[in-house]
Amino acid sequence: MGNPLLDISAVVDQDFLNKYDIKLNNAILAEEKHFPMYEEMAKNYKVEFIAGGATQNSIKVAQWMLQFPGATSYIGCIGKDKFGEEMKKNCKLAGVNVRYYEDESTPTGTCAVCVLGGERSLVANLSAANCYKSDHLRKQANWALVEKAKYFYIAGFFLTVSPDSIQLVAEYAAATNKVFTMNLSAPFICEFFRDAQEKVLPYVDFVFGNETEARTFSKVHGWETKNVKEIAIKISQWPKASGTYKRITVITQGEDPVVVAEDGNVRTFPVTPLPKEKLVDTNGAGDAFVGGFMSQLVQKKPIEECVRAGCYASNVVIQRSGCTYPEKPDFE
Repeated sequence: MGNPLLDISAVVDQDFLNKYDIKLNNAILAEEKHFPMYEEMAKNYKVEFIAGGATQNSIKVAQWMLQFPGATSYIGCIGKDKFGEEMKKNCKLAGVNVRYYEDESTPTGTCAVCVLGGERSLVANLSAANCYKSDHLRKQANWALVEKAKYFYIAGFFLTVSPDSIQLVAEYAAATNKVFTMNLSAPFICEFFRDAQEKVLPYVDFVFGNETEARTFSKVHGWETKNVKEIAIKISQWPKASGTYKRITVITQGEDPVVVAEDGNVRTFPVTPLPKEKLVDTNGAGDAFVGGFMSQLVQKKPIEECVRAGCYASNVVIQRSGCTYPEKPDFE
């Protein structure tokens, strides 16, 4: 469950980033000063339109890795417009069972993906994605998807839209011993949506994030450490609402090893290096990692296999534009 956004992706220059006060390797919500940038990108750069949004990316990658039709479902809000129709078509083609709430009066959300030197920066204009209501989730046909699911994944970005929907699913997962997973998603979520994040954290069995988000989380909570291994342990030891599963924290660090904290211990897993010339863009790398990881987790594979699948999916995606992938995975 998350924010479905149409990615408007382009390779831009430093002047463009400076003009709109955009930093690489970051994700922010669009403010008024950013609104003209979408038009400018379309006019001055070669843009691609790709169905995106962090959670939707992850679920599509998990579906692709599983190669089992309809193994995954996705809920979010789109507008009743051309972009919304495009999104529906794209997700159904990917094999995901989508159940969008369609808002009649607001356009489908978009996300500017600014790429420079292979690094990406995201500026999201949520529009319709911001209109999701838990009433839609409570409808019998939609709640039936929740009841059928054994694993849940929601990116932290959805905390800005419908924390009550997240809470409904989180509490249900804890009560029925199902696995509930979330992502720190962006530094601004840790900073400005701290209360909503802390409210749901006790229910989270797997916490994903990258090193920047982990360090921001540490700073916000006054932990006074920038050591990713220490932070991962502290997050995994955060109190839990249910004792069925111990929390596991999984932190990616770009080309540096993946850090996994569980039960007070830390393991690291090296990432297969990619030659610089093969890197197209890092947009969707973290989302793809989660998708690959989840594809093995739902098959009850050991953590090292989940990480290996996450790294594989991420490696595929960064060699292509946006969060896209070939027809079939060749993951052994």
